[in-house]
Amino acid sequence: MIQLQNVSVVKNDATILFDLSLDIAERRVGIIGPNGSGKSTFVRLFNGLQAPHQGVVKVHGKTNAEDDFRKRVGFVFQNPDNQIVYPIVEEDLAFGLKKSGLSKPEILDRIDCYLSRFDLRHLKTRFTHQLSGGEKQLVALIGVLVMEPEFIVLDEPTTLLDLKNRTILIRVLESLEQNLVVVSHDLDLVAQLDRAILIENGRVIGDGKPAEVLEIYRDMFAC
Repeated sequence: MIQLQNVSVVKNDATILFDLSLDIAERRVGIIGPNGSGKSTFVRLFNGLQAPHQGVVKVHGKTNAEDDFRKRVGFVFQNPDNQIVYPIVEEDLAFGLKKSGLSKPEILDRIDCYLSRFDLRHLKTRFTHQLSGGEKQLVALIGVLVMEPEFIVLDEPTTLLDLKNRTILIRVLESLEQNLVVVSHDLDLVAQLDRAILIENGRVIGDGKPAEVLEIYRDMFAC
């Protein structure tokens, strides 16, 4: 479970999130809202990419002040080019594992396992800059999966994808055991999840079943 207790975030003297308190325990949760509403700041709290100005964030009882907090939540960025740092796929996937205590053979075995799971072993020795947008998104996701976090946050995972790669990515997400938190403007994707949270101007204004929260969201822009 992810818990926020009276959490606020202030940047450059402007309050981005206002006194949020909620628990996230569902397996698939969508975060929606207009651009600039605070969605990305909200989910960056979950693994320490953003620290709260006040309040406490907990993941399975561990607070944002504890050492292993970040290990519990993996983060997949909107643009995979911001996440992929090595020129060869295998090298990039090994990057995070080098500090895990695993031996080199164990690291390579884990990488092979996850690439095979998603039928992507053919990408193992490819140059990352030569991958398609969909392949990059999947490699970025596998780079998080090999760390075996308990939760995965995805920030706009389908924005840069065509219909084919969107379909592939959604199929992969549906197969994952981890709890997912998905920030998205893809309302069809959000409609398939277990819960939706609507954020506007740094406050939660809708929270519940996706169909109900999406109706609130659409009514915000109705003529």
